[in-house]
Amino acid sequence: MKYEPRRLIDVLINPSALLDVLREYFNMDRWRRSHPISTQSALQEFLNTRASYVAQVSLYGYLRTRAGMRYPELFDDDAFVHSINIAKWQIWLACLSDLAIYTGGLLMRHPQADSKTVAVIVHDTVDAILNETGLPADAGSEFKPYAQQIRQRLMNCNWAEVTDDEAPFSESPRALVRWAPIVEDLKQLDEEIVRNSVRFRWQKVRRELRNSLNTGDILSIQP
Repeated sequence: MKYEPRRLIDVLINPSALLDVLREYFNMDRWRRSHPISTQSALQEFLNTRASYVAQVSLYGYLRTRAGMRYPELFDDDAFVHSINIAKWQIWLACLSDLAIYTGGLLMRHPQADSKTVAVIVHDTVDAILNETGLPADAGSEFKPYAQQIRQRLMNCNWAEVTDDEAPFSESPRALVRWAPIVEDLKQLDEEIVRNSVRFRWQKVRRELRNSLNTGDILSIQP
């Protein structure tokens, strides 16, 4: 998923352009209406698209706010565009990790749920997403080890302790602060606002998943 420099400029200074890009890449109109999540493939699609959505909106929204219209020439810089691509993929991984943990916590609330079944379902779903994504050419050298850290986080998770609130969403706010290609001094000033903005973007996704997830059907999937 690579953006041309001039497209990036338009996105960063024009909110409507950002919406158009998100609609183009993630087909937002297709999933604007919630549908029951009753199969592993449906769960896989939900995790992938919502992680992508939150990652893109958070990153490009932050860049747009900081860049404004004063620095469009930055996006003629190949190194800057390369940094954006790396940030995009790292933040997506963090978003996928957080949403997967939250999903496992919801599954665990079903009366018939057990930790082993939940662990297998969540791990297999995330593994399918990561395998399908592969190693993107523009993702940078740290993509693969971080993807492995996600797998390890899932393996170490105590699903019974996952809460239905903001607590599972710890990696994505941190990832935006770390990876956004913005001067460190500015990121330090922005950190609290940036982290809160990511948490806010998860609220709708959490509500949608809570209302759409058919936990009984998902748990009946044979590992």
